[in-house]
Amino acid sequence: MKETKIILIHLICWITVLAYFYGEALIEGVTLRQSAFSISMNIIQVIEFYICYLWVYPRFLKREKIPQLVGAIILTIAIFIASRYLIEQVLYKNWFGMQNYSDETPISKYIADNIYYSLAFLVVPAAVYSVQQNFKTEIANRKLKDEVVKSELAFLKSQINPHFLYNTLNYVYALAIPVSDKLANAILRLSDLMRYTLNESPDGMVTLSKEVEYLESYIALFEMRFEPKFYVDFSTVGVAEQKVAALMLIPFVENAFKHGVVSDEKHPIRIKLRINGKRLSFEVSNKISHAQKDHSSGVGLVNIHRRLDLIYPEKHELLISNNGNTYKTTLILSI
Repeated sequence: MKETKIILIHLICWITVLAYFYGEALIEGVTLRQSAFSISMNIIQVIEFYICYLWVYPRFLKREKIPQLVGAIILTIAIFIASRYLIEQVLYKNWFGMQNYSDETPISKYIADNIYYSLAFLVVPAAVYSVQQNFKTEIANRKLKDEVVKSELAFLKSQINPHFLYNTLNYVYALAIPVSDKLANAILRLSDLMRYTLNESPDGMVTLSKEVEYLESYIALFEMRFEPKFYVDFSTVGVAEQKVAALMLIPFVENAFKHGVVSDEKHPIRIKLRINGKRLSFEVSNKISHAQKDHSSGVGLVNIHRRLDLIYPEKHELLISNNGNTYKTTLILSI
């Protein structure tokens, strides 16, 4: 939902609420002084609403952040009580000679009353935020379904050629064995890459171990091309049968080989895959090549960002650094 549309909806809702609160007072001619306490209360409640809507719930309304959520809500209530005390017990008393609570009111009663008055505007923003997030999720799911349909159609259109190429590679591999083991091995690696892309699961998710095998085949194929001066450090920790979106990691390796230097022993391409519980960290760093670039098509960062947004909404972080000599990408996923 666009920001301007959200702002317009908020304005309409507040106008409706205020009309309900003050419509009768305006008709009966109630003075501003008589409505002073109601006005200050509503202003503070609106502030409380947006503290919760813009900060508390977006930041802490997550299962793993329950203690922080409770702390933020307590802080918001404290701000409500302090603001109301400052306006109605201090400023109003100095300006107009009136206050909402008498000086004899026990502090415990004052706090209890204001906790009660603040509760509604703790619950309402939670409901508004949840509805808005559900709406965004629904739109994202709809887009994802559209993308899946388009991908399936594109796959069906191109299915014959990849299968033909895969079968042909197997035939060429058999012919190459008597001629050259190196050539046969290169064809076998290429065949493995093709088989992986053809055997992708229906839901688009694969085990990390298979994704790692694909990366290893891809790296091995490049090693044959550049050996003996081929320096790539690929390491994994904690990889097992966790699931990840197929072909999610290869674009970063592809870009490192395309734009990096593989022949510098002192600055090898480093690829690190780490799994810690449900947290996946994939880090790729390379020395930047200043030679003429390969203009062959690759998967750009725009496409990577789009795929991450569709498959891992609010469950990913992509960090990119470039100091002119070294290019580094770090992908963090909740899997």
